[in-house]
Amino acid sequence: MAKAITQIREVPRPEIEQEQAMTEIMSEIVANKDVILKTIRIMKGLQETKVLDVVESMIDQRTEIGAIAIQQVNQPAIRNVIKNAMNAFSFLGELQPGEVSDVLEGLSHGFKRMAESGQEGKKQSSLWQLRKRLWSREMRAAMTSMMNFMDGLGEVFLRNRRENS
Repeated sequence: MAKAITQIREVPRPEIEQEQAMTEIMSEIVANKDVILKTIRIMKGLQETKVLDVVESMIDQRTEIGAIAIQQVNQPAIRNVIKNAMNAFSFLGELQPGEVSDVLEGLSHGFKRMAESGQEGKKQSSLWQLRKRLWSREMRAAMTSMMNFMDGLGEVFLRNRRENS
């Protein structure tokens, strides 16, 4: 025997669904009036400067642009640039921010001192004054830092040479 119908499902008519959708859209437009007006002003500015035309052309020609981009990326020079950029980011990730700050501050101050002495045109008057300056605290600190840098650089060069042999 058939089961009795206890519920009637009402199938919404397309006109009612469309009216509800329009009401929902209009309420969102009213709620976001400022955002929509700003977006329209931005789009108008992009249209006036022909940026939208360029973007539209790029979308129309996306296959050709993609092929050209892939050709450019496949060139050895570009691959080297990408590898070097990755190595640079890896190198920067290994450095401690405080150390980098100290080195950059020292470089900046050294360049300022060098520029000042070049503008003033001062000369070292004697070998004695040059020797005296070489034994200053600042000069010893800089020379020690440079020697440690050179030691580290040499260690890596020798290690890489052994590994490649």
